[in-house]
Amino acid sequence: MSTLKDFELTKKAVVQWFVRVSEVPVSKLKLLGREPHPQEIFYYQGRSCDDEVDAESILRPVQVTFSDIRIGLHDRRKTCDSIVEYCDINFLLRYVAEEDSDNCPMLPVAATPRSSKRKSAQLVSSRIRRQLKELQSSSDEDDDDDDEGEEDSDEDAVFLKKSRRASTATPRSKQRTRSSTRTPRKTPNKKVTPGTPRTPHGATPSIPSRTLPARQPANVLEEARTRLHVSSVPESLPCREQEFQDIYSFVESKIVDGTGGCMYISGVPGTGKTATVHEVMRCLQHAADVDEIPPFHFIEINGMKMTDPHQAYVQILQKLTGQKATADHAAALLEKRFSNAAPRKETTVLLVDELDLLWTRKQNVMYNLFDWPTRRHARLVVLTIANTMDLPERIMINRVASRLGLTRMSFQPYSFKQLQQIIMSRLNKVKAFEQDALQLVSRKVAALSGDARRCLDICRRATEICEHSAADPSASGLVGMSHVMEALDEMFSSAYITAIKCASVQEQLFLRAVIAEFRRLGLEEATFQQVFVQHQALCRVEGLQPVSVSEGLAVCQRLGACRLLLLEPSRLGVLQRVRLNVSQDDVLFALKAD
Repeated sequence: MSTLKDFELTKKAVVQWFVRVSEVPVSKLKLLGREPHPQEIFYYQGRSCDDEVDAESILRPVQVTFSDIRIGLHDRRKTCDSIVEYCDINFLLRYVAEEDSDNCPMLPVAATPRSSKRKSAQLVSSRIRRQLKELQSSSDEDDDDDDEGEEDSDEDAVFLKKSRRASTATPRSKQRTRSSTRTPRKTPNKKVTPGTPRTPHGATPSIPSRTLPARQPANVLEEARTRLHVSSVPESLPCREQEFQDIYSFVESKIVDGTGGCMYISGVPGTGKTATVHEVMRCLQHAADVDEIPPFHFIEINGMKMTDPHQAYVQILQKLTGQKATADHAAALLEKRFSNAAPRKETTVLLVDELDLLWTRKQNVMYNLFDWPTRRHARLVVLTIANTMDLPERIMINRVASRLGLTRMSFQPYSFKQLQQIIMSRLNKVKAFEQDALQLVSRKVAALSGDARRCLDICRRATEICEHSAADPSASGLVGMSHVMEALDEMFSSAYITAIKCASVQEQLFLRAVIAEFRRLGLEEATFQQVFVQHQALCRVEGLQPVSVSEGLAVCQRLGACRLLLLEPSRLGVLQRVRLNVSQDDVLFALKAD
């Protein structure tokens, strides 16, 4: 077997010459009759072009490489002399032309080369040198195994002789015709339209699971703070036993009888409306599990969590059937579901919280929610919750109010004794407060709004103040009067409350007019014209001279500049909408303090 050096000195090759467009004279290009492609090459035949050249002149400047798939060899260890001696050299050069057409002086095809990611000449040359070294080393190793080498050479000789016979039998004119009509695999300048990216797996965000258990409270104050949190579910709901019994009896009778109905539940915020209904549903679900009552479906929607009132249809349908649809389609499907009879149809209990936020101009959403339970085969029980007792008479038209019916329940604000009992039941024998401190918090909140959530927040803040002041040697370790007073001052002495206290008489009257109008409408939004009517009435009650419309607008703008009110950015004047930027409790506390 010959070595690489012998091969380079003795071997010859038959080649064909091609030129690029840039090397063709301009006069010759005019004879073409068309605009050539920048990457197109042409067959060149001249007197100075020798068809038989030394293999050395090909291997070095052309940088010939080979591939098992393109050449058809089964063993990469064959030496270069066998390949160049018998293989069609055009086939080898075609591979190089497609790899690096910019740096190759002789190209074997008269067509646009394949558009692919080209490598630089340095990378190609380094790769060729590395492969030649591997071939040389493999040829030295193959000298030790004569039998295997003979079999391989015989096998390659058969294949390579066929390849040379096919190349010599084909005239050059046919080769030129076949190569010139070759269609490129891909146009280089073709623009690829980017497609829509696929959604990656796990695109939905999720909360990672807890690796360590939750830290247990280290002392009594931390335990009390955990129990007094608003989100903490108490073991029982004190002070609402009668309301619990009434709601339970109403829903249970409808489930047992297989009929439908509506109940309107009202009350100021923080009086336990939603918590009582959830407790009723928990007890009814337990009764259904032990077969005391027929099974039922319980679903809940909240008007505050919807961007549009018509989204109520979408949420109800999805929670009932798991099906997603548009608002109109969902309304049609629900209409069909509650109108047609079905075997083994279970009762559905629907809780609608923040009902006043589902108000629309035509009130079609409210009408459907109250009309579906009246259908014969609906078996739908609707429980609605709002903050205003007379909301149906204020904002509902007659046909909607008549569908609601007369089954109503009102949650009265908590008294100071009830608030004290709620805190004690939450603490559950955890001694963290002095008795006078609990009574002070209960009386303060009951005199203002009766909101149990506000009472719990003040108590939690008092435990934090007590814990930070534990370094005091005179402290008893319990939350006392001083801690509660400091928490009350923080809760009711914010910058907004200070601004309300420092406001003028007309500005304070305007804030009172805003709250009065909100309670009249049952909404948290009103126009300036509606508030101005209330403001004039309050001026007459207080014995003050009513202001003009322009003066009222100036008062409203000043309150908006202080961020006590949120005003609609428009030029509607008296028709611009007004909202409070502080809670009503804070406004009432600041006005009562005066």
